[in-house]
Amino acid sequence: MNTVIYPGTFDPITNGHMDLIERASRLFDEVIVAVAASPKKRPLLELETRVELTRTITEPLGNVKVIGFNGLLTDLLKKQDANIILRGLRAVSDFEYEFQMANMNRVLAPDVESMFLTPAEKHSFISSTLVREVAVLNGDISQFVHPIVAEAMQQHLNR
Repeated sequence: MNTVIYPGTFDPITNGHMDLIERASRLFDEVIVAVAASPKKRPLLELETRVELTRTITEPLGNVKVIGFNGLLTDLLKKQDANIILRGLRAVSDFEYEFQMANMNRVLAPDVESMFLTPAEKHSFISSTLVREVAVLNGDISQFVHPIVAEAMQQHLNR
């Protein structure tokens, strides 16, 4: 059984992330979306909120599980008995960082493979950072995220 872990901060989860999750669900027996606490990134949404939003919008995909985590990804891979890391590449600029991470993970967990998918072209420019910036400035993010996510972001920012 091939279990893939798709790690990320998902602050917020975007249509680009969902594109990769849907495609991975067709390629792998089990997809674990691992929502990282990432306190150094100072996420806008709380970990529990990011996990719940991701769980809600991936629910129709029967082989997708969503968990929150804090710590080394390689430790999580062992705990979840996963053998593949899935990462997305939107542009060439993503490649250098992802290449370094893949090599580090290979040293820390030699039995784990890294796989890279590119999002559909219509999602290739979307990043959580840009979506957050648009939302914070009261812009319409509805074309970049699931409606449930757009509503949650608006509620969070209107506190």
